[in-house]
Amino acid sequence: MGMDMRRSKRTCVTRRLSLAIGGALVATGLLAAPAAFAAPGADCQPFSSSPCLLPFPNNLYTVKDNSTPTGVRVHLKQAAMPVNGSSVAINPKEWNRNDGFSPGSDIVVRVPGLDNPTAFNNTNPARLTDMSKAFKPNAPIVVIDTAGNKRRVVWAELDSNASDAAHTTLLIHAGKNFAEGHRYIVAMRNLKNQSGATLQAPSWFAKLRDNQPLPAAEKSQKARYDSIFKSLDKAGIARNSLYEAWDFTVMSRKSLSSRMLQIRDNAFSQLGDTNLADGVAQGSAPPFTVDSVTPNPATGIAREVTGEFTVPCYLKESGCGPLPTTLTSDGGGFHYSSTGPDALPTQVPGNTATAKYDCIIPTSATGASPARPSLYGHGLLGQASEVNAGNVEAMASEHKMMFCATNWWGLAGTDVPYDIAALQDLNKFPQVVDRLQQGVLNTLYLGRLMRTAGGFASNANFQNGSSQPLFSTANLYYDGNSQGGIMGGMTTAVAPDYTRAVLGVPGMDYGGLLLQRSTDFTDYAQFLFGPNGYTDDSLHPLLLDLMQQIWDRGEADGYAQHITFSALPGTPQHKVLMQGAYGDHQVSMYAAAVEARTIGAKFHSPALDLPARSQDQNMFYGIPAIPYYPFRGSAYVIWDNGPGLTEDPPITNTPPPEGGPNQDDPHGDVRATVAARTQKSNFLRPNGVSVVTDECAGQPCHTDVYTP
Repeated sequence: MGMDMRRSKRTCVTRRLSLAIGGALVATGLLAAPAAFAAPGADCQPFSSSPCLLPFPNNLYTVKDNSTPTGVRVHLKQAAMPVNGSSVAINPKEWNRNDGFSPGSDIVVRVPGLDNPTAFNNTNPARLTDMSKAFKPNAPIVVIDTAGNKRRVVWAELDSNASDAAHTTLLIHAGKNFAEGHRYIVAMRNLKNQSGATLQAPSWFAKLRDNQPLPAAEKSQKARYDSIFKSLDKAGIARNSLYEAWDFTVMSRKSLSSRMLQIRDNAFSQLGDTNLADGVAQGSAPPFTVDSVTPNPATGIAREVTGEFTVPCYLKESGCGPLPTTLTSDGGGFHYSSTGPDALPTQVPGNTATAKYDCIIPTSATGASPARPSLYGHGLLGQASEVNAGNVEAMASEHKMMFCATNWWGLAGTDVPYDIAALQDLNKFPQVVDRLQQGVLNTLYLGRLMRTAGGFASNANFQNGSSQPLFSTANLYYDGNSQGGIMGGMTTAVAPDYTRAVLGVPGMDYGGLLLQRSTDFTDYAQFLFGPNGYTDDSLHPLLLDLMQQIWDRGEADGYAQHITFSALPGTPQHKVLMQGAYGDHQVSMYAAAVEARTIGAKFHSPALDLPARSQDQNMFYGIPAIPYYPFRGSAYVIWDNGPGLTEDPPITNTPPPEGGPNQDDPHGDVRATVAARTQKSNFLRPNGVSVVTDECAGQPCHTDVYTP
């Protein structure tokens, strides 16, 4: 997720930014010694006297609502919501607008006794390194899709960040995102403790399982559990073998994406384009200015052009300005004209935003032979000027491409103060996600400036001396790395002006798969989990899962099922090329594999050198291999620095170690590899010409710094 700089500079730049923020907060006394842990909050049980949110997600925390596509509405109770170090509880209001749970939800459950590595090994569930075990007849942990009563690919792990066994929860991850609107049943059976003995079911569940008299609090669940047991029986899961079971419903497409689609459609209608699915850029271009032109800023680059453009603003803040850290939980997010749970964002009359852009034009571009235009997506907490990174300049120069970028609002450098405040008080987090969606709209408007004759092509700074544009408006593409690869997935799912995208070192599901596996998160965890944040580490997986329920509205996890198929309303079909880095320290390659399964990509095979990378020989389980080259579909190609530079990553929910032998971070090396850039160029071409090519001669793909 780090910023997209040259390989020798990227890590230190990211660290300087985050450590400078941390140093400033230490100086002001906002970072103190961690408080001692109280009794684990995760030890709560359903129907007990203590309010509880575990296991999560769970239809116990929903109510029936026939007005939603799923027929339910999330109903998290205020008394059960986590409280931060300032004694401020999370208000569930924004969460309770959802009609189900995240398609990328971690399933979080506390199992006393199954809270240490020996007990986990004795239980022997499917793991990250072999998800096929989830389909074994006697698999101890299974997830059933009630639409057909079929098992889903999942893996389990213990939270490796917990302080001790009493604070340890069990995490169950989807190997492929759960389907929108579907209902799932989690079933756990024959769980073992450290000595190998079978764990006894918690009393609340045993009463339901064994048809015992139910306490008053549980009687309302009998019909629900009759349905659960009936589905499990059809799936071959014996009722009397169960330790615990429950169900949850996944959010609908409407609940996930309707806000983003609303602001997109309204904004483009203001330009005069009301049919975004046809791929034709109709109407006018967004207003823009040129602020500076730098000739020959780098070898192979003719000029850099920077400026600003105007976008409708759908946030409450005038001009969509950066959010102040003092902003209350009621301000700064989307403006709504209604208080209803399904209300969609509206624009305060006349409220517009000014976004910055930065473009580079290669010297090889001429009026007779114009460049291909592409949006560029920058890295975590970066800015549009990252189009000047060496790899982007090389891509532009080598392949005659013009790149333009704008800041990813919500996770750009200017958002850092508010983002930190939101980590310490998650009541402010929905505003971050609203701002992310506004940032995606900004990117789409920048794309429209590159597609219309009245946009950049009409300006002399984007033309040769004879008023001919130096780039073609016939097609537009997308190329993003790191955060640009993550946010690029969402942007592609809603993009009207391009149908081909390269997602560099990508992933999705920040809360469930990315943050704790990223070295970038280390410096920011001190705010979320520090003394002013949420100190009970038994609830940390739940907190991240709660964040993901909202984050889905503004990142690829909530849009993955529409990136390459089942196009969103008013949106053309897209294809993507995912380029991953083996052992990536910042964006987990395991999250990228989940994304590849979800979007239906095929992988380059052979993918890894064996036996050197035998730990991950099953990483592509459930992902078909590319059958032939050139390939015209969506693909996932992983590139390797080699074990001499980058060791195998941890298979736990922890980041890779840094600083030692063979612990080089490969995050920036794929985009710096000549063959990988050629592969990107071959893919970023018009329909009928765009293909995935094998640049690795039928072997695993190696970066230019590969070391055996």
